[in-house]
Amino acid sequence: MDIAVIGSNMVDLISYIDRMPKEGETLEAPDFEIGCGGKGANQAVAAAKMGSDVMMVTKVGDDLFADNTILNLEKYGIDTEFAVNVPGTSSGVAPIFVDPESKNRILIIKGANKHLKPEDVDQASEKLKQCSSIVLQLEVPLETVYRSIEFGNEHKIPVILNPAPATKDLDFDYVCKSDYFIPNESELEILTDMPVETEDQIAEAARSLVHKGVKNVIVTMGSRGVMWVTKESIQTVPSHTVNAVDTTGAGDAFIGCFAHFLVKDGNVLEAMKMASAFAALSVTMRGTQTSYPQASELENFLSSKIK
Repeated sequence: MDIAVIGSNMVDLISYIDRMPKEGETLEAPDFEIGCGGKGANQAVAAAKMGSDVMMVTKVGDDLFADNTILNLEKYGIDTEFAVNVPGTSSGVAPIFVDPESKNRILIIKGANKHLKPEDVDQASEKLKQCSSIVLQLEVPLETVYRSIEFGNEHKIPVILNPAPATKDLDFDYVCKSDYFIPNESELEILTDMPVETEDQIAEAARSLVHKGVKNVIVTMGSRGVMWVTKESIQTVPSHTVNAVDTTGAGDAFIGCFAHFLVKDGNVLEAMKMASAFAALSVTMRGTQTSYPQASELENFLSSKIK
């Protein structure tokens, strides 16, 4: 097994809008889609589409969305042995609003994701021990994230931590035990209380985390690219210019693809370059997981950039 994603799944309820309604106002929206999402599931699908062997440790409810969520993961070849139903609980859902400029606003209702506990990590331990990387996000209880980091450390499995959605409750003693800490600009701002308007400010905020003991800080900066900050250096990978249609799930696309290439050859900078291209391609289509390219599409995209 290449990658274990311990984390969330959601059902995306995507409304494509002309503008957000004002208080008390009802507007007609031009289009609507239902998709499978959640940061954990998105990252798992991104890695699987690249060709990684992926397992998920996650919880679904007992509603009409649950079976579809598990079937969707299995469609991409993801091991769902530890995707477990929680009786009397709704599955996680995410109402998403996408405007004409492809900017999105997202609400999340965690549902069954709140019931993913540290003991669920331990119950999956035998299969987790076989993995080359553990990928985590923050849409499940923090104690589960912390136990997952501890498990990775105990068994010398590299841990990728994506602090999304960001919370000031995050214990940096555990963050420092992760191997790769990957926030976006807004998450970096929340976690450091430092400005992130310019690349210099982003670098300074990321350096503050390195000074706390975080090994590798990789900041996704949207159209400005990706920045990797360590004690020794700061390196930036530029973004790709594309015609953005829907940016939903682009950060998760980056994480999943990055994990795949990191496991594949251990080259961080190359993994960043591939993940940046993968994320750029993902925003050229609607939806989250459905917008993620296949390995052949990514290869064609990169080949076209070389010519």
